[in-house]
Amino acid sequence: MLSLKSIYRTHTCGELKKSDVGATVVLSGWIHRKRDHGSLLFIDLRDNYGITQCVLDIADRALSGAEKIRPESVITITGEVVARDNAAVNDKIPTGAIEIKVREFKILTESEQLPFQVFGDEETNEELRLKYRYLDLRRENMHRNILFRNAAIKFMRDKMWDFGFSEFQTPILGATSPEGARDFIVPSRYHHGMFYALPQAPQQWKQIIQISGFDRYFQIAPCMRDEDLRADRMLEFYQLDIEMSFVEQGDIQRVCDDLVPELIGHMVPDAKIVAEIPHFTYSEVMLKYGTDKPDLRNPIIISDVSDIFKNSEFAIFADFVKSGGVVRAVPAPGSADRPRSWFDKTEEFAKTELGLGGLGYIVFAEDGPKGPVAKKLTPEQIEAILVKTNVQKGDSIFFICEKESVAAKSAGRLRDRFGVELCEIDQKEFKLCWVEDFPFFEEDENSPTGIAFGHNPFSRPQGDLEKLDLSDPLALKAYQFDMVLNGHEICSGGLRNYNPRVMLELFSVVGMNEDAVKEKFGGMYTAFQYGAPPHGGCAFGIDRLICEMLSEPNLREIVAFPTNQRGQDLMMGSPSAVGETNLREVHIQIRKKN
Repeated sequence: MLSLKSIYRTHTCGELKKSDVGATVVLSGWIHRKRDHGSLLFIDLRDNYGITQCVLDIADRALSGAEKIRPESVITITGEVVARDNAAVNDKIPTGAIEIKVREFKILTESEQLPFQVFGDEETNEELRLKYRYLDLRRENMHRNILFRNAAIKFMRDKMWDFGFSEFQTPILGATSPEGARDFIVPSRYHHGMFYALPQAPQQWKQIIQISGFDRYFQIAPCMRDEDLRADRMLEFYQLDIEMSFVEQGDIQRVCDDLVPELIGHMVPDAKIVAEIPHFTYSEVMLKYGTDKPDLRNPIIISDVSDIFKNSEFAIFADFVKSGGVVRAVPAPGSADRPRSWFDKTEEFAKTELGLGGLGYIVFAEDGPKGPVAKKLTPEQIEAILVKTNVQKGDSIFFICEKESVAAKSAGRLRDRFGVELCEIDQKEFKLCWVEDFPFFEEDENSPTGIAFGHNPFSRPQGDLEKLDLSDPLALKAYQFDMVLNGHEICSGGLRNYNPRVMLELFSVVGMNEDAVKEKFGGMYTAFQYGAPPHGGCAFGIDRLICEMLSEPNLREIVAFPTNQRGQDLMMGSPSAVGETNLREVHIQIRKKN
């Protein structure tokens, strides 16, 4: 490591130990906290590396005025390292066994009155934190999060080099591309009326890199999407982007299987990592978990019990199943002894939050099954439900009867609710899984053909590429996969279609002819004409992955300079108005807002 010594410091504020007692040292940093004990002033001095306690004798003329310096002012001190009394040792910090007896100090810069406290864990309005982000980043938790992020990215980069990948940088200014979100567009000064687009992802570039013969690519890639913001979605984000040539799906997944558990184990030493990473089909997770992002720490499994209700005397369900609906059963472990009000609140949740007409349920009490649903079922049908759902006495089961797409998602949200209320989920446990075999297309009323791409339009369809069957597009599966961690998608990828003829066939399904494909994806389409290898890859959402490792619910807690929920940078004042001269240079005229 490069020496940090300079005229401002002989040591950092995090490295002095008892072995340094007697040494004369120079430290520089921010005044973290002051404590006035009459004749003695205690200052906790902070820099990037830690905190050191400094003691100033106010009676010393050389130190006069120190008591008036505001917190967060920057000072340099010179003094002697002394051992603390045993009763004063602070085991919570590395320098807790010593303190500095200050002989002289110098103010480098003085701080104004703070808009909020940097010291401590005082709750502060998020807008204020973002406006004064440089102060917010000095706070212990934020500073630790950003350094954690830095170390995690270094680990990922080092591992990719170890795996034999080469690092690339792809353009920030490119062509607009319909990849699922709105582009940020940049007007061109040289080309009147033309625009660049900021990259939603380096998808086409990294595929062209494979066509160029580089074989194994990676990049810590910035991505920009003009989309609505949420706690886990921002206008700008970074991803670990990977692409490989001459591979099958399992080859790509094995890279991830090696990388992610090792990353978590390195960054979270007390993590409980489940070694086995199961593989599920999309259809399987939608049935068992009601989502394509299942949290496997939640032990609840959803079951389809449509066949049992189809021939039952519970007419509401039986008639709906016969007309094409389904019945999904969601166990509620250990809920049989819950008060009636809990069941009423659960039903209210189904009506107000899930938009359902209601829920049926059976309570499996010690003296037998209870509830209106149980009265309409035979003992054999109840036993069949018990076998299918694997519930025990003391549990309950809730039933959702709806068309399949609604039933699956509603059951998934109910499962999530029960997981929080009824199950003990270990926050230190990390459970990964693969979700595969996504539908290539999905219904979309806004598409010219009523069909849109379900995932990535450049994916390779399953089946024989020479005789691709598109008679039922919605039945076509893609070589696409997601890696899911504790209920959050952290990686998405797949094999790529490298056949230009098949590319045209697939885009025709969503209403794009050859001319449209050439206009939108001309660079890659042309490159395919000159020999493209079988290839595939994936991308990890770095921000989301770091949030999971830190158990932070909001991306703004792990990004140095995020925007607020309205996409504004309150510190730098963006977005901002542009002067008429600047607009004329890029041939832009602002229309009045309607």
